[in-house]
Amino acid sequence: MLTLPPGTRMYVATVPVDGRKGIDGLANVVRHAFGADPLSGAMFVFFSKRRDRVRVLYWDRDGYVLITKRLEMGRYRLNYAEDPRAPVEVEAVELLLLLEGIDISQARRRPRWAPSTGA
Repeated sequence: MLTLPPGTRMYVATVPVDGRKGIDGLANVVRHAFGADPLSGAMFVFFSKRRDRVRVLYWDRDGYVLITKRLEMGRYRLNYAEDPRAPVEVEAVELLLLLEGIDISQARRRPRWAPSTGA
């Protein structure tokens, strides 16, 4: 089980990434394809082409952490198609449900409070 610190930003790549990439290769994807800083403390989630493997990369104070999960049966289901090159920011609960194999495409988010932008 992945423990997610509160307030951690999480980004899911919407384009499959070569599953052979290691820490340095994925950090380069974050820098060049996402235009983000891999040392920011955010979690970056990558899926393989077959969608049976997922990798989570993040920086933890003094080094990178790379978590890999391979499904023995089934595939992860993603429904992000707005801009296939841009990562999608997700909440911790969405990521955990996705990693548990739960299809969240039919889920509806209830209205929540948000601070006003005030003008």
